[in-house]
This record gives sequence, C-alpha cells and structure tokens, in this order.
Amino acid sequence: MICRTQQDFDGMRKANKIVGDALRYAESQIRPGISTYELDKLVEKFIIDNGAIPSFKGFEGYPASICTSVNETVVHGIPSKDIILKEGDIISVDIGTIVDGYNGDAARTFPVGKISKEKQKLIDVTKQCFFEGIKHLRPGAKLGELGNAVQTYAESFGYGVVRELVGHGIGHNMHEDPEVPNYGKPNHGITVKENMCLAIEPMITMGERYIYMEDDGWTIKTDDGLPAGHYENTVIVTANGVEILSL
Repeated sequence: MICRTQQDFDGMRKANKIVGDALRYAESQIRPGISTYELDKLVEKFIIDNGAIPSFKGFEGYPASICTSVNETVVHGIPSKDIILKEGDIISVDIGTIVDGYNGDAARTFPVGKISKEKQKLIDVTKQCFFEGIKHLRPGAKLGELGNAVQTYAESFGYGVVRELVGHGIGHNMHEDPEVPNYGKPNHGITVKENMCLAIEPMITMGERYIYMEDDGWTIKTDDGLPAGHYENTVIVTANGVEILSL
C-alpha cells in the first residue's frame, strides 16, 4: 500500500479532472446511431487536446482509448464500428488518463435516449452504491466495511454484485495495491490509511452476479444476459473524509 504526498495529490487531481471532463464530454456525444468506435475517437481527441494521455490505449494490449460496455456488458467492452447505440440502451464508459506521470480513472453508466424505468433504476442504484461505500472509507476503518456497504445496498434491490472484478489503488500506475472489493464483511480486510488513493468502482448486475469473458480476452458480460451498471471515481482518503477527484 502506498500513501501519497501533497505533490502526488496535485498530480492526481489534474489527471482526474480531465477524466471527469472527458466523461461529461462522452455523455454529450452519446445518442442513438453513434458507434462506440466513433465515441472512442471523439473522447480520445478530447483527452489529448486537454493535455493528457489516454492510459487505456495499449495497456496490456487493449486496442482503444476508452471502454464502452453496452447493456449486458459489465466492463472492458471494446469500441467497434459494428456496435451502434440504439434508443433504450445503456452504456458504461470507463476512461483513464495520464498527466505528468499520474493516473486518473473513472466510469459512468449513461442512458441512450429514453430508457426503461428498470434500467434507470439500475443506473441510479449503481451510482448510489459508490456513495454508500465511501461513507465507510476513513483512516483506521477496514476495507470490508466499504465492500459490505456496497453489497448490502445493491442486494437490497435484488441486484447482483460482481466479485471477480474489484477497485484498486492508483497513482503512478493505473492498478496498484490494495484491491478494493465491492463485497465484504464488517471488521474484515486491510486497514485504511490516511493519504491512500483508491479507485472505487461498484459493478452491479440487474440479475445474478455471475459473469464471463468473451473470446477477445477483454469483454466481460453477465451470464444471464441482463444489464449491468458501473460507477467509478478516484478518491483520496483524508483525515477529514474522502476527497473525490473525478467528479
């Protein structure tokens, strides 16, 4: 586990501000008829024009600058000219940047046009899972408290919580220790320390929690074919609470 310095935080704030701005830009471009490939190219240009590097591109061979996960795709959907968004879809957009050697990482799930009440509820609950979790993120707490809060809230709506994929530490590298599960038990897990920088990212399914990976080695989908939501922010744990960097 790495506890950061004020200099680190300044760098992390810059990288994550661009992530937050890029997510808002992506939201403004999402509409029926756009391909996820076109969305990727637009957001890539936005990131570069704002002085950052798209950190996902080339990461362990990933071919695009953002992840675009539509409907039953949980995470890591690869942008494609063949995936055209249509009215009623939901799409999770995950974006990473590098600025001066520091990483930013965040994700949102957006509606495409008018969506069903059931899908909107999934989006809303997934987002609230993040905020329920960080209520328990403070120096001296156990990470299991955060995971338990996310799990309890999601399951109270009959939703599933993905367990094979977790949040993570972040800093000079996109993925650092510790792992941050979205499930857990009170008084379990590592002890949270002041000045830790973490990417907290509930991944919530409308049905069962079980998932599988497509043959491309990236795309993760729900086993039952029901939609999934993803909401992520990078945060700093301070003595006075949690600073969210990517809103």
